[in-house]
Order: sequence, then structure tokens, then C-alpha cells
Amino acid sequence: MDIAVDPTLTDAFRMSGDKVKGQSRLDQIMDYLKSHNLVTVEELVSVIDASPATIRRDLIKLDEQGVISRSHGGVTLNRFIPSQPTTNEKQHRNLQEKQAIARYAATLVTPGSAVVLDAGTTMLELARNLTHLPLRVITADLQIALFLSEFKQIEVTIIGGRIDDSSQSCIGEHGRRLLRNIYPDIAFISCNSWSLDKGVTTPTEEKAGVKQDLGANASRRVLLADSSKYGAYSLFCVTPLSDLTDIITDSALAPDVQAQLKGKTFNLTLVGG
Repeated sequence: MDIAVDPTLTDAFRMSGDKVKGQSRLDQIMDYLKSHNLVTVEELVSVIDASPATIRRDLIKLDEQGVISRSHGGVTLNRFIPSQPTTNEKQHRNLQEKQAIARYAATLVTPGSAVVLDAGTTMLELARNLTHLPLRVITADLQIALFLSEFKQIEVTIIGGRIDDSSQSCIGEHGRRLLRNIYPDIAFISCNSWSLDKGVTTPTEEKAGVKQDLGANASRRVLLADSSKYGAYSLFCVTPLSDLTDIITDSALAPDVQAQLKGKTFNLTLVGG
């Protein structure tokens, strides 16, 4: 007996199957992006086994949803950080990487130097590695100031101003005026997010202003940032990477990103691993 099939049902099943395939591809693209900071259409074609036109259509969908950023160099996950994490939230994240970064950063400091330390948990690790040196330290971070004040050979200046409760550090014009009128040997800058295209970014305008002035007159401006922060970004730009003299991060930074950063105007140092 012949069975007639409603053609509209066949079309519906086909469309449903296409949607499942499409969603599966999108999931594959997202999974690949999570483990690669910057990818090209050609990479995705080879990994996902789809045509360039199909991959481009998928990327347009993801871009419209706001989950990726497209540029001439390729595609990255859109990792926007809207607010400042608290010190307590950050203190145990990537601790080994932060400690390795701090140990190397300490080797850049010479006895008798004037050193500016930004706020943050990586900076506190750096402070712990400087206690054997006679130094003048200027910092925005309350914990760092209190910690280093225990060591007689270290003269500590805290920049003053209003206290930001999330980072337990000073913000505002009072501290910025002080920073604009000093000429330190080296300034160490921390961040929540950094990338080659957007530079160093931070969630608040006041934090961005302080960070800009931290290194404004320093002979050497060093970014300390673990690799997990690369590719993320926040609303306010602190500085393009090209304005830094050094970047110290960990060796887990993706190989394609390492290749992009090498040969730039700053010194790139990878620690650990």
C-alpha cells in the first residue's frame, strides 16, 4: 500500500535538521574560540569541516548576538568585564601564575629605586618579593602600603584620595596630582583585561585615570598580567600596549598570541611552564 507523505512535513523535518546542524556548528565554533584567543575563517573551515561561506554566515550570527568580535586579523570571543572584581574574589585566582610573574618582576628592581606599585593581588605578590631592598615605594593599594611599612629600609608613600571598596585602593584627583608630579624609575601596572587591539582596559573611569598617571612619568612601565586576562576587555582604556616598555605574563598565553606580541615595541616576558 502506498503511503502519501505531506510535503510540508518533509520540509519541516529538513528545516529542523538544518537548525540542529547549524546550532551544532555554532557550538563547535564557540568551543574552539574558548581555547584559542584569535582564529581565522580558514582555521574554522578546517576544524569544523564546513565551507568558508557557511562559516562566515555563522560568524555573522555570533557577531550579531554580541558573543564575538570580528576584525581583519580574525575572530575573538567577546569577553567584556563590566565591573571591578573585589580583592577577595581575585586573591586565589591563578595564584601560581601571579607568584611567578611577581618573582620575575622583582628582578627588574634595583636597590635605591623609586618604584610605583599599582593596586591588586599580583602587585601584593610583587611587594612580598621586594622586602630585602632599600626602596622608595609609591602605591595606591592600602594592603601593600601597610605590608611594606613594616620594613625599615622601605619608604612608603600612599597616594591618598577616596578609597575604592572593591580594590581597597585610592582613587580620585588627589592621588592623581601626586602621581603626575613624580618621576619614578619604574612603574608596575596591573589590570583586569588586556589585548593587542584594545590595550589595557578597566571597568571604571576613575581606576583608568589613576592607572594612566601611575606610569605617566616613569622611566620604565611594566604590565603584570596573567594570561587568563588576555582577550578580555572593559569599558575604559588605560593605555595601548605600545606605550608600555615591558609586559610580563605566564607561558600559558596562547601560541598565536605570543607570535602576535613578539617583535612589538615592548619587551614580552613569559614566565613559568
